[in-house]
Amino acid sequence: MVVAPNNFHHRYVENIMADTMSRTTSSTLGQIHALLAAKRYSVTESGDSGLRILEVDSGIVIQAVLVGDILFLSLPCISAPASRITPEIMRKMLASDNGISTSHFQLYETGDGNVAVTLNNFCKLQEMGPDDEDDVLSCVSFLLADVVRARELIGDDLRSK
Repeated sequence: MVVAPNNFHHRYVENIMADTMSRTTSSTLGQIHALLAAKRYSVTESGDSGLRILEVDSGIVIQAVLVGDILFLSLPCISAPASRITPEIMRKMLASDNGISTSHFQLYETGDGNVAVTLNNFCKLQEMGPDDEDDVLSCVSFLLADVVRARELIGDDLRSK
């Protein structure tokens, strides 16, 4: 199931940006764009410091925002009525053995009675050398793997009630 792109990642990043005064440089964002495009992702810029990253085979979209030297990534997992986010589902999402070890969940009210469940990750960049390039690619890869597991973990529970 591919979830249509949305703006929930903006709230995630706005919360982070409220705590920092750092600004991104367009050259670093351009390097990240080029790196991902070279690895067969479809990448488009969104705003001064954002990227929309499309994994072309699956259609999964990741939103990325560079704030200072930190690249924040967010991926919508599923949206469901708020009443379906039960304590049992929360336990599944927070369990240490749930198979999602590199990303973290966040919940956002969508304003229509639903809640968007997103997966999020970040990496700290230094000089955009080979280590940073590996970190960016790993972060994206981990999110893509984690969303598959997350949808297996909670998708049926949120869709079937």
